[in-house]
Amino acid sequence: MPLTREEREQFLAEPHVAALAVTSAKEGRAPLVVPIWYMYEPGGDLWIMTGRDSLKGVSIAAAGRFSMMVERVTPTVRYVSVEGGVITTRDATREQLVEISSRYLPPEKVDGYVDFAWREHGEQVVIHMRPEHWLSADLGGA
Repeated sequence: MPLTREEREQFLAEPHVAALAVTSAKEGRAPLVVPIWYMYEPGGDLWIMTGRDSLKGVSIAAAGRFSMMVERVTPTVRYVSVEGGVITTRDATREQLVEISSRYLPPEKVDGYVDFAWREHGEQVVIHMRPEHWLSADLGGA
């Protein structure tokens, strides 16, 4: 059964690891599908952080859009998929790295991870996407 708008937006706002899909910038390759952390608040745009020169970053820049899917398997199988165009790409800040890391990591791990990632991951960008198309379902219906 499809989720209501409120249900799908609330589900997407939860801290799931998303599967991001984008047309690959590499000639002759299938679409790129990779796990990623993201930020989203109901009714808004979503954002991700990635390396500017990573295959993901280059592919999103070339395509101008991407899709993401989040799911859970208990207590029922539920998923939400969104697809939309990139609305902004900006240099990432350390504060954004702290924000997204705090969503996914235990508090005692955030500072260490942020220090490591800021130093080792290279130039990062934050890409904002406006969800245009949604697919959703809860397969454990009544």
